[in-house]
Amino acid sequence: MEILMQMKCVACHGGEPTLTDEEIADLLPQVSEWKIVEQDGVKHLERRFTYRNFVQALAFTNKVGELAEVEGHHPAILTEWGNVTVTWWTHKIKGLHQNDFIMAAKTDQLYSLNKNSLTN
Repeated sequence: MEILMQMKCVACHGGEPTLTDEEIADLLPQVSEWKIVEQDGVKHLERRFTYRNFVQALAFTNKVGELAEVEGHHPAILTEWGNVTVTWWTHKIKGLHQNDFIMAAKTDQLYSLNKNSLTN
């Protein structure tokens, strides 16, 4: 995960290939809490983050949104009472790109920092 967190997203203009199953298998251990889900034949990275209440979940959602704006890569986010589900994929190529794994690692880092600040 350390390597992915240090990387920046690159502009994806479409036309790039999606990651192969082998490339996904190489990257997935770096974001081991994430799972591959398929929706309408398109692979996505997805993870659910848990919180004690809606206010904390919403605060995390906003932090993920801020990160997405900085990196220029945006997820689907479902915010519920005590849960935030974040789903990354690259819309333009209809599948997974290295950017999605970079953002998953950075989302994990946000969660770790956010959870630590809530308990202090």
